Amino acid sequence: MLFASPARTRRIVVAAMLAAAAAPLAACTESAPTASASAKQAVPPPEVGFVTLRPEEVAIRSDMAGRVVSFRSADVRPQVGGIVEERVFEPGSRVKAGDVLFRIDPRPYQAALASSEASLAKYRAALPSVQAKAERYANLSSSAIVSQQDREDAQSLFLQTKADIAAAEAAVETARINLGYTEIKAPIDGVTGTTNVNAGTLLTAGQSEVVATIRQLDPIYVDLTESSGNLIRHRAQLQAGSFRSAFGDEASPPEISLSFADGTPYARKGAIEARERFVSETTSSFTIRSRFDNPDAVLLPGMYVRAALKVGINDNGFLVPQRAVSRNNRGEPTAMFVKNDDTVENRVLTISTDIGSDWVVTSGVKDGDRIVVDGFQKLQVGKPVSPVEVILDENGVAKPVSAQPVADATTTGKPQVTAEAKD
Repeated sequence: MLFASPARTRRIVVAAMLAAAAAPLAACTESAPTASASAKQAVPPPEVGFVTLRPEEVAIRSDMAGRVVSFRSADVRPQVGGIVEERVFEPGSRVKAGDVLFRIDPRPYQAALASSEASLAKYRAALPSVQAKAERYANLSSSAIVSQQDREDAQSLFLQTKADIAAAEAAVETARINLGYTEIKAPIDGVTGTTNVNAGTLLTAGQSEVVATIRQLDPIYVDLTESSGNLIRHRAQLQAGSFRSAFGDEASPPEISLSFADGTPYARKGAIEARERFVSETTSSFTIRSRFDNPDAVLLPGMYVRAALKVGINDNGFLVPQRAVSRNNRGEPTAMFVKNDDTVENRVLTISTDIGSDWVVTSGVKDGDRIVVDGFQKLQVGKPVSPVEVILDENGVAKPVSAQPVADATTTGKPQVTAEAKD
């Protein structure tokens, strides 16, 4: 029987232990790729919400800033001087044309009228005598009793008296007019403003300071400002056939919608009153004057408002939810679309304007496109997704179509609304 040396025995034992430890590691290494692949296959594609785009009639609107202007405005000033005896109206009240606003002390003007009337009576009293004398001298022209000089003097006196009567009549009329001006009257219907003129105030004829301002508020003007750049852009789109003009029917001119600074819409629609035919050299903009009914005086002169003017109609327009559109590094509007194989692609869009919570897109989309509106966090271009058709409620929240009543679901994947209703 042979015995191994102790050193050799130790080497054999160590080798056996290393071989036993290496076997499980090799087995783990061989099975790792298979487990990783199984894990990848088990992860489902991310779920995204989409709406299906369909062409529809879209009203193309131009958003403009506006300022409310009085339909009529009158700055009242005295036409004669004197002490104010009475202020008849209350500041801020409504007045009619011809209503008395102030009364000036009339006594000096009554005296002037009486003096003018007395002068007129004097000349009228002298007229018969000088007229008779002129006619008598004229009949004696063939005799030598009256000289030619006397006849001419009598005729001259008669004509002078008639001229004096005409001048006196004009003076009487002037005095009567000045007496009438002692009552300062409203020239137009409207609402009065505040005033610092009270009883005892001394006024002078033609003074620069107004004694009252009257503004007519119903109807009322709103002056809208549009940039020349938008005008050029809309004209180019119209010529290219992107939409048809809303100004073609004179019987039904385009309406204008207003909203206040806080976004509250004004209940009544307006119409274009006039358009300027020149562009401002300082602001490169032009003014459109619109007219609105204002029976409740909700619109007040000086207010700033927002206006939407319908400039055209796109019979096959696409409305894309604003939440689906972002900007790339070059500032171009882009959106994510689900392709037929349920992978995602990114497209650059061309946007015309906005209507409510949607963009009006003129290129980059087509009928039946599935645009992503929800679930952007896990999207990757070119990767598969699990698409779910949704609709967007009035608050912009995406809800699956299957969870909505049948009457609410449409082929477009969103409630069917007109462009006018969205405004």
